[in-house]
Amino acid sequence: MSGSLCKSLYGFSGEQHQQGLRFEAGEIIKVLQVADGGWWEGERDGVRGWFPASYVQILEKPVSVSPLPEDEPGNSPLPEGWQSYMSPQGRQYYVNTFTKETTWERPTNSPGTPKSPLSQKNSIPTVNGYHTSGSPLHQPDQPHPSLRKPSSDLQSPGSTSPSRKQIKETTITINCVTFPHPNTMPEQELLKPGEWSYCDYFWDDKKDPQGNTSVTGFEVLLQKQLKGKQMQKEMAEFIRERIKIEEEYAKSLSKLSQISLAAQEEGTLGEAWAQLKKSLADEAEVHLKFSSKLQSEVEKPLLTFRDNFKKDMKKFDHHITDLRKQLASRYAAVEKARKALTDRQKDLEMKTQQLEIKLSNKTEEDIKKARRKSTQAGDELMRCVDLYNQAQSKWFEEMVTTTLELERLEVERVEMIRQHLCQYTQLRHETDMFNQSTVETVDQLLQKVEPAKDRELWVKEHKTGDIRPVDMDI
Repeated sequence: MSGSLCKSLYGFSGEQHQQGLRFEAGEIIKVLQVADGGWWEGERDGVRGWFPASYVQILEKPVSVSPLPEDEPGNSPLPEGWQSYMSPQGRQYYVNTFTKETTWERPTNSPGTPKSPLSQKNSIPTVNGYHTSGSPLHQPDQPHPSLRKPSSDLQSPGSTSPSRKQIKETTITINCVTFPHPNTMPEQELLKPGEWSYCDYFWDDKKDPQGNTSVTGFEVLLQKQLKGKQMQKEMAEFIRERIKIEEEYAKSLSKLSQISLAAQEEGTLGEAWAQLKKSLADEAEVHLKFSSKLQSEVEKPLLTFRDNFKKDMKKFDHHITDLRKQLASRYAAVEKARKALTDRQKDLEMKTQQLEIKLSNKTEEDIKKARRKSTQAGDELMRCVDLYNQAQSKWFEEMVTTTLELERLEVERVEMIRQHLCQYTQLRHETDMFNQSTVETVDQLLQKVEPAKDRELWVKEHKTGDIRPVDMDI
């Protein structure tokens, strides 16, 4: 495994490890060391660090990047001001560095004059002056391109070519979360295969029998945890009632042992009678100690654990809820930017048609202005999509971390209750050896408690979906 190359399936911030390696989805990482516990050490761009093994996929063959020639053999040099780029889908396009015009067709005219009508050109959006749809062909040292395989060559955001509806969709957005499209869904491996882990089965929203969305998958998990907290509270109340019974029983026995009935009995029978009354006092003392131990060793730990459990649930709920709200806000911004781009493209197409009908300086000026606004709208859409993907990546990472933490807390809660109920039965054994058979069945069932099996049955019944989010495609 050491020395192999792997591809990151999801972005990782590196904050979960003191020497974490930060990376985005689709990057290539060299594996340096494989350690127990699911953490690997790797190197990316000369930086070393640790990351979760479940976030990457080993590549069968090392991936290399070969410098591309600036122009295909036999082609004449590009006109002054034009540069060639390669899109992530492997399609070559051209950018005029003077006018910021872009086209899929190789230009042969003077700078600023498109080879074909504007309606056949595409505006490749830029972010901070860099064309994010591809890398310059004359710069072989650019980072490795994304390894995702789209189903078709997608048009750039600023394109005036066919609309998005004509392009085969590779993703679908449900309640502001982007998933792979069912018709083009790539095979996804579970993060924790065979364990029925929370982090694999609660990405979708849970729907009621009528098919209406009711709660998110994370809220289903929270309801499970809150139900467990309520059960723990009721168990503590049950133990409290048991303590009261023991205290009242001890008081009654002590009071009965002090009654002077038959105190005048003499001889050996009188001695036996006195010993019987004394045994009541001893039994009362035993039950009083039993009630005291129940309070300190069973009831109090249950309540303390419940209070801490409640604080953790509230913290997780607020954190994930805030991230989901931020994701919804980013998605709304994407849709707004997409609509603005569509409006700009329509305006550009209309002015282009006017240019074909009547040539005038005013019409050409309007087209330049419309073209510039269309490119700006494409830039804004790219920026919004990038922010959305960052928000979804952060939400995804925190969902994995938080659901695993909820899973750990649930195991800890069940194990803690099991141990203290075992303590209860042990105290019962010590207090009343004659009634041992009454707790044997409880003891046997407690020994069979298995959190993992409980989780498997519960997940099978309540799971909302095992398809995890992927980045949105434009």
